[in-house]
Formats: sequence, C-alpha cells, structure tokens
Amino acid sequence: MNPSKIRVILADDHPVVLEGVRYALNRNSTISVIDFVSNSTELIAALDRSRYDVLVSDYIMPGGDYGDGIVLFSLIRHRYPNLKIVVLSIIESSVILRSLMDMGIYCILSKGDSIENLMLGVHAAYANGRYMSPRVAAMAASISHGVRGSADASQLTRREIEVVRYYVSGMSVTEISELLHRSRKTISSQKSSAMLKLNIDRDADLVRYGIESGLVPSAFSARVRTEMGLAEEGAC
Repeated sequence: MNPSKIRVILADDHPVVLEGVRYALNRNSTISVIDFVSNSTELIAALDRSRYDVLVSDYIMPGGDYGDGIVLFSLIRHRYPNLKIVVLSIIESSVILRSLMDMGIYCILSKGDSIENLMLGVHAAYANGRYMSPRVAAMAASISHGVRGSADASQLTRREIEVVRYYVSGMSVTEISELLHRSRKTISSQKSSAMLKLNIDRDADLVRYGIESGLVPSAFSARVRTEMGLAEEGAC
C-alpha cells in the first residue's frame, strides 16, 4: 500500500451506502479506504487499534455503545485529536449544521449531492480545510445571513441540543444521564433550559420541535408522535 495515500475509515449503518462510498473513494489514486464500520462500537474499536487520517461518517448511526451525532463526534475529537472528520449525511436541520460547525467540523456533505463531492471533502479535511457540498453550503449561507427555520434554535448550547435530541428520540432523563455520564439533575436542568429558550412549556411540544427541526431521524417520528399522542393532533 502506498504510504502517501490518505487513510480513510468509513462509518455508516447502511451497507449499500458503505459499499458505494468505498468504491467511489478507492477510484481516487490518493485515497485508500482501510476499514468500514456500521456503528459507534465498531468505530471506536477500530480507532483504538489502527491509525487513520480521515473519518467519513454518517450523522445518524444508532445501535452503538457510544451514541452518534454530536455525542460521538465530541468523543472522537477528544480521544483522537489528529483524526479529521467528514460528515456525510442527510442534513436538513440548521441546528445540526450549526452544532457541527461550532465544534470545528467544516467538511460536511449531503447524501443528496453528487458523490464526486466526497473526494473534495476528504482532501479538504486532510489539509485542515473546509468543504461543504452544494446543499449544505446553501444551508450554511442561510445561517450566516440570519435565515433560520427557528430563530430561537441558535440560542441552544451543544449540550442542550444533545439532551433534546435524545429526549425526543424516546429516552428518559435517567437514561440520558446514564448515556452522557451526567447527573440526572444536570440533564433535567439542560432540558428545562432548552425549553425555556425555545419558549416551549409542554414535553409534547418539545417532541414536535425535535421532529420538525430534524434533530431526530424520520424513523423515530411516527413512533414518537404516536407514543406522545401527537399523531392525531392539529395545530394546537
């Protein structure tokens, strides 16, 4: 193997996506896909045993011991500071995009854009640069110009977004505290703070906000709406 090639690890819970991305990247003479995983448990194990230059990862990747999204990326940046991160996902929420940029991740691509953008994203990340595919770039531009789906969303901290996302996904305050290794009181306080900033009084409205803002994957939406009694609700 050519040691000058960029060593890449892929993380996505969809086998078809993994195979397509691996094939596309390996066509590039300067990139070598060394490994691929389907959840955070496999990812952390791989990062512990081998060295990689760039991680290309989906944002939503359930089923692992280390979570996904902001929680997982925060852990990775802390534990493997030299690893560059490229996020390849369906990102439709300005809240998520803003959170990624706030933590220093600037190579972000939409699965809805051409796969050719991925090669540019990997090279940009490796060089400590920035690259966003067209759909993500348009969303970033709207954020910078103050055009947001919800003006209040910009007031949430990264940790408040984490708590809201997991709560809306169906986890209890106790379960979130165990997952994030914070006290139940801290999680409850961060949830209450987020609701106050969003001018939300009811848990059901917080669930609606999380779903409509894109903080939880669509797979959760129908189930959570039903469990929270939102499926038949009107505008109230």
